[in-house]
Amino acid sequence: MSNYTEAGRPPGTGAACAQADGTSVPSKSKGLAKGRLGLLASIVLGISTIAPVYTLTGALGPTVREVGQHLPAVFIVGFLPMLLVALGYRELNAAEPDSGTSFTWSARAFGPMIGWIGGWGLVTATTIVLSNLAGVAVDFFYLFLGQLTGDHAIAALADNLLINVTTCCIFIAMAVWICCRGIGTTMTVQYALVALQLVVLVGFAIAAFGGSMEAPPLAFDADWFNPFGVESFSAFTAGLSLSIFIFWGWDVCLTVSEESVGSEEVPGRAATLTVLLILGLYLVTAIATLQFAGIGDIGLGLGNPRIQENVFAHLAGPVMGPLAILMSIAVLASTAASLQSTFVSPARTLLAMGYYGAVPQRFANICPRSQTPRYATICAGVAAGVFYVTMRTLSENVLADTITALGMMICFYYSLTAFACVWYFRHSLTDSLRHFLLRGLCPLLGGGILSVIFVQTAIDSASPSFGSGSHVGGLGLVFVIAMIILLLGIVLMLWSRQPAVA
Repeated sequence: MSNYTEAGRPPGTGAACAQADGTSVPSKSKGLAKGRLGLLASIVLGISTIAPVYTLTGALGPTVREVGQHLPAVFIVGFLPMLLVALGYRELNAAEPDSGTSFTWSARAFGPMIGWIGGWGLVTATTIVLSNLAGVAVDFFYLFLGQLTGDHAIAALADNLLINVTTCCIFIAMAVWICCRGIGTTMTVQYALVALQLVVLVGFAIAAFGGSMEAPPLAFDADWFNPFGVESFSAFTAGLSLSIFIFWGWDVCLTVSEESVGSEEVPGRAATLTVLLILGLYLVTAIATLQFAGIGDIGLGLGNPRIQENVFAHLAGPVMGPLAILMSIAVLASTAASLQSTFVSPARTLLAMGYYGAVPQRFANICPRSQTPRYATICAGVAAGVFYVTMRTLSENVLADTITALGMMICFYYSLTAFACVWYFRHSLTDSLRHFLLRGLCPLLGGGILSVIFVQTAIDSASPSFGSGSHVGGLGLVFVIAMIILLLGIVLMLWSRQPAVA
């Protein structure tokens, strides 16, 4: 491993903090393609990474399990820290655009050890979601083939462990291959896939509203938007952790800042617009689904454990009728698009970590033809495949458990970066009201909210009954996953600081 010591800090650490007045800190090019992404492309990339169809089919059920009909309220509350943190990200990116984002900015503010942990949090969060994306893609791939052929036996192939994990690894390998061909190839695919999933999701919401017009199982109630109606704080934080998961991914807009037009301004603006657009889409879909299905624990109710596993797989037929196959195609498009775009973040974070000496130098290698971090992308793909195979073997409820664990990882590295923003700009907070709000108060509040969610979810997830009920040695599987990831990060960080062997 590289000797990532005080002397090996990323350029600008320490002294740069005293100069953090909003001016850009020049840095040597890492070899990424310059000026390839404009505002629209960045927003499309952000929406693709969030993958609204995929996230809703996996998270709607577990969130309803925790908060019931207060789904819209939890979505709105989950959106607020995302927006506050996004504002802090925008300020950091304007001062210092860098593909390392959380890693680089945390190291600038707090030193290399904290920076390493921030980068680790981002890489592991994306690894978890990549494995989850591929798992959902497998389910809907065989469901789509079953619908296309009319053979239910084909749809049931997703339940076969060997077929499931083999197909999943093939999907991951295909996504890695496309990403390694360059950001231009990635975006060519993204425009079509993102447009398809958005059209189908809006169509599903319209059909659900229409289907619930006569006698909805659950009549619309303004109390749905009241977060104080949730029965307990533990249930609220668990639901909020899941809600935060569905907004996660907007920071990819900042990760590609070195490849964007106007790298100081466009990525931050794209991240903010992405979060706002996604909120509107989620609220419409949540309200339509609640009115159509209700929250009962039998039939099509969102409280039914069978429905919760994969909401759109069970509701698409009743809502869309013969057009239900379009939802299977949309989920496939959503997961395929997000598989490609999500690889951008861990690959470029590992690139930055290799460039600054936090991980082996090989991670900083750039393919001269495609101008992509090919080695880092392949490593991220291998890690995602290994994680999925392990989790699928350990738990039949892999989707619900990994989604909750992912929510904890997101809270961790987002809050760390938000606090880094406040500390990095501490000398300029009193220069103007704008600086105080956007560089100080907003990221501080956002980071604080996410920290509370992380701690409460960690405490609650230790119970063997938490989440899906899967456990290891009496500890909830979600807690075990999160703690192993964090402890492994600390061990690897300490190892990376050891002098390299001659």
